Parts: sequence; C-alpha cells; structure tokens
Amino acid sequence: MVEIRKPIQVAEAVERVMNNVHKLGTETLPLEDTYGRVLAAPIIAKHDVPPFDRSPYDGFAIRAEDSAGASGTDRKAFHVIGEIGAGHVADRPLERGESFRIMTGALIPEQADAVVMLEQTVENEGGFTLRKPFETGENISRQGEDMRQGETLIEAGTIIHPGTIALLATFGYAEVCVAKRPIAGVLSTGTELLRVTDELEPGKIRNSNGPMINAQLTRIGIDYKSYGMMEDDLSACTEIVKKALEETDLLITTGGVSVGDYDYLPKIYESLGAEVLFNKVAMRPGSVTTVAVLGNKLLFGLSGNPSACFTGFELFTRPAILSMMGCTAPYMPRIQAKLGDDFKKANPFTRFVRASWSMTNEGIIATPAGFNKSSAVSSIARGNCIIVLPSGTRGFEKGMSVDVLLLGTEQGAECWEL
Repeated sequence: MVEIRKPIQVAEAVERVMNNVHKLGTETLPLEDTYGRVLAAPIIAKHDVPPFDRSPYDGFAIRAEDSAGASGTDRKAFHVIGEIGAGHVADRPLERGESFRIMTGALIPEQADAVVMLEQTVENEGGFTLRKPFETGENISRQGEDMRQGETLIEAGTIIHPGTIALLATFGYAEVCVAKRPIAGVLSTGTELLRVTDELEPGKIRNSNGPMINAQLTRIGIDYKSYGMMEDDLSACTEIVKKALEETDLLITTGGVSVGDYDYLPKIYESLGAEVLFNKVAMRPGSVTTVAVLGNKLLFGLSGNPSACFTGFELFTRPAILSMMGCTAPYMPRIQAKLGDDFKKANPFTRFVRASWSMTNEGIIATPAGFNKSSAVSSIARGNCIIVLPSGTRGFEKGMSVDVLLLGTEQGAECWEL
C-alpha cells in the first residue's frame, strides 16, 4: 500500500532540522589554517588601532600654529630638519617653523599636530612654503580611531574570511579557537546509476548527484567520505548506512526517498530506529526530501533528481552543517530582484527556481537559468542564485519583485525569513 505523505511548509521543515542540530565542540588551530572555519570565541582588540598617531599620507609634519595666516600672498616657510619613514621615529620634537618629511604610516613626531600633503607645498632649498593654514589634527590618523583596546570586534559564530584573517593577524592571534568541522558521509542509491567513467547503457544514467554533493560540501569547507553508489537492495543499503553513521557526523543520501517499491530509505530509517522529522515538503523541486535523526546524527534523504537534490542540500543540509559549527548566520542571504522572464506555471507548493542574477540599469534582475524541471542539470550549472516563487494559482510575470537566495557567498543570514 502506497504511503500518503502530508507535506509541511519549508519554514517548518527548516525549523525541525535546526532544532535537532548538535554542536561539535572546539579546537585551536594556527592562524594560517583558519580560513573558512567558524570562530568559537570573539575577537577582542588587544590594543588600539592605530596604536599611535600616524600620518595617512606622504608629506610634511608641522605645528599647525606655524601655518596661521598663510595665504597666496603671504606664504609661510618651513625648514625640513629630517625624514621619518614608516617604522621609524623622530630624533627630537619640532620647534617653531620646523618640519619633518614624513611617510605614510609613520609616527607623528612630538609637537607636530598636522600633516601637509606634498601637493599642497612649494618646495625650495632646505624646506617648503604653504599658502593655506592648517588646523590642529588635520591629516592625522589618531590613535584608536579604528579600534579601541578591549573592544569586541567580531562575535563568536562568524565564518572566517580574508578580512577576518587580517584582523586576527593585527592583534597577534597566532592561534585561533574555532569550531570543529563535521565529516559528512555521502551515498548515492539507485540501480540506474553508472559511474562517471562508464559508457551509457539503456535505462542507465551517470551519477551526477554524488560529485555535486561532494562539491557543495567542499564549497563550505567540509570533509566527506564517499560511500559510492548502491543498487536498490534493502539489506546492502542498510549495512552501508550503518557503516557510514559509525564513521561520520551526518549522512547525506541521494535517491531512494520516494514512495516506489525500490525506494528503501524510509525502511532503513525504520529499521535503524531513526526518528523521521519529515518526509514531504511543500516545495518544488524536492517535495520528497526526507530528514531523520538518530541519536545526535542527522540523516538527509535528498531526492535522486539533480535539481531537487541540489536545492534540498542548500535549504536544509548546508544550514544544519554550519549550525553544527556554531555559525550564527547559517542561511543563504536573501535579496529582492525583478523577475527577468515570465514564469507562467502556477504551483500549489513554493517553487525554488535555479536562476542567474545580475546588476543592470533597471536594478537587480534575476532570470531563470533555463530548463527547470526537477531532473534538470543544465540550470544548476548556469545559475548563481535561487528565485523563490510563493505557492498560488497564478504564474509570475517579467518585472515582478521576487525574493532571491544567493549561492556561494561567504556571508549568510541569521534567520530563515521566507
């Protein structure tokens, strides 16, 4: 007898997954190994930045009071008594009418309180003249104007990107406390599957889901163990799933979650004693996406159709993995865009359309990336975002405002808003 599944809304499905995420703990790594990891502790400023008053330009350090009254008809003359390069300090304070030649980033000498840019001077033998007065503090980068000692700069739960690396290096974080990364298991099911190197046969297709999921994991820096492809054999599939759960922190399977006679994942979940969080979602593609939990481990049963598989990973698996590492913004960021083409097909479920967005004179335009059935592969390759089209009885017309989820970004969203 065919099981009648009751679909739940995408937001509820996401919530159920996230409510069953378990953190993996922390570890300390050398700074150079932390790109893409999640901060397990906040970054605290250990000193002021800049750590001293410094020059933002190549020019001359002066006492502002010595420039008072300067004009085109009454130029003020300064005598250059030395040069200060970045990393060096002046050998004495300035006195009346004196100046130091100073380089970008160099420490402002004692008694100096302004910097004159080179193009504002007329140089002469031994010095230069000015045609304008300078105010105290003009053209000086003040100590602590960027960051103050003790300030919390980046909160725990943030993904480390190149800018974060620069900040950590600035404050001498040679070692960084980060969240441990999970190891994912990947298993593709289906007698119809061939290896990438195999020649096509009648009724067979090459396995694209396995390599695709591996790449999606790599994109967020997650190691994985591939358990290859399994034919539609309940006993064999059950044993390989048991093995994968012993060796990894979560398991991603593709295929085997529909309601046909050869779709074994629901039976495997039952035999293992796993709790099924949901087995149907009000979405297209990927309505048969199934997620279960066994102990502290999540089992993601993604559709065997490539586009549905891809979308299911991005909506459910990716945020769960990032949350396992304590990431506080695990969701795809959302923007508003104008629909680039008509999408006339109405649907009772929310539709997630693989698409490509770009900035134009008319604003941000998001256009479906071609063939968009759940079995499509071409639109995955062409797309850089996912258009979200709410359920309803009417289609959508070019120019309408739509929500767009961005793919492959370093920054995420803190909550699921769709």
